[in-house]
Amino acid sequence: MKVAIVGHLGKGELPQAVSAFVQALQREKVEFLVESGVAKLMKEKGRIGSIKESGSTDEILNESDILAAFGGDGTILAAARAAGPRGIPIIGINLGKLGFLAEVAPSEMEEAIADLKAGRYQIEKRSVLLGESDQLRNSPITAVNDIVVAKGRSSRIITLEAHVNDIPAVTYRGDGLIVSTPTGSTAYALSNGGPIVIPGSQVFGLTPISPHSLSGRPLIVPENSILTVTGSDENESVLISADGQEEAVVASLFTLQIRKADYSLNLVRRAKHSYFEVLRAKLLWGRDPRSH
Repeated sequence: MKVAIVGHLGKGELPQAVSAFVQALQREKVEFLVESGVAKLMKEKGRIGSIKESGSTDEILNESDILAAFGGDGTILAAARAAGPRGIPIIGINLGKLGFLAEVAPSEMEEAIADLKAGRYQIEKRSVLLGESDQLRNSPITAVNDIVVAKGRSSRIITLEAHVNDIPAVTYRGDGLIVSTPTGSTAYALSNGGPIVIPGSQVFGLTPISPHSLSGRPLIVPENSILTVTGSDENESVLISADGQEEAVVASLFTLQIRKADYSLNLVRRAKHSYFEVLRAKLLWGRDPRSH
C-alpha cells in the first residue's frame, strides 16, 4: 500500500498533523508520497526534513493506492477531481470545522493507519454529477456535492426551467437552483430547505434558492435521469458553479445538461463510524434543546 498526501496549505495545523501522520506511516512501514506544496511547507516549518517533494497531486496519484487529504471537506472536494476518475479511495483528516467527508480527527490518525494496513475499513461509493453546456466552452464540470445555477451580480430574480428526461418538470423563479447528490444534501441544499438524503440513495435533488413562490419546493429524481436546466431571462447573466469551487459566468439564455458521471468517488470509511453518528455529531441532528 502506498499513500499519497495532499493538504490545505492555509491550515495552520497542517505541518504538525502531516508530521504526525508521516511518522505513524513510517512506524507501520507504509510507503507514502507527499505533494510538492505540502513538502515545501513542511521543510519551511522544520517538520521532518527528510520528506522529499514527490510531485503534483496528479503525479503522486499515478503511483498511489490511497489519497490522504488534510483539511476540511473543501480539500476533499478539490482532491476528488483528480482521485475520483482514477478510482483511488480518499481518506480525509479533518482540519476544518464540520468535516462530513473528512471524518478522521488528528487524534485518530494512528488508529486509522493501523485500520488501513489491516484492511479494517469500507469503501463507500458516492455519486458524482457531470454538467455540460456549450457556454462552458465544451468543457464538462463535475461535482461531488452540487452544481448550482444562480443569479450573477444583479439583484433581480431569474427564471429557470427544469426538464427531466426531456419532459418539462418545474419552473423556478428566484435566486437560482441547486442540483445535488446525496452527499451534497447536507451542504448548500440543506441551508435552502432541501431534505437530508442518506448516501447510497440513488437519487438527485433539485432545490430552489429563495424561490419567489410558496409552491417552490425541492424535487427528488432518480439518479439515472438526465436533467436539463435552461434560462429564459434576457439581458441577465447567471453563475454556474460546481462544488462552489469551479465557476463560470454565462449568458442568461443558456442550456445546461446534468447527469450522473460514469465514475463514483470512493471514500474510505472506518467500520466504527455510521452516517447517523456523523449527523448527530456535526449537525446536532435530532437533538432536543429542551433536554440540554
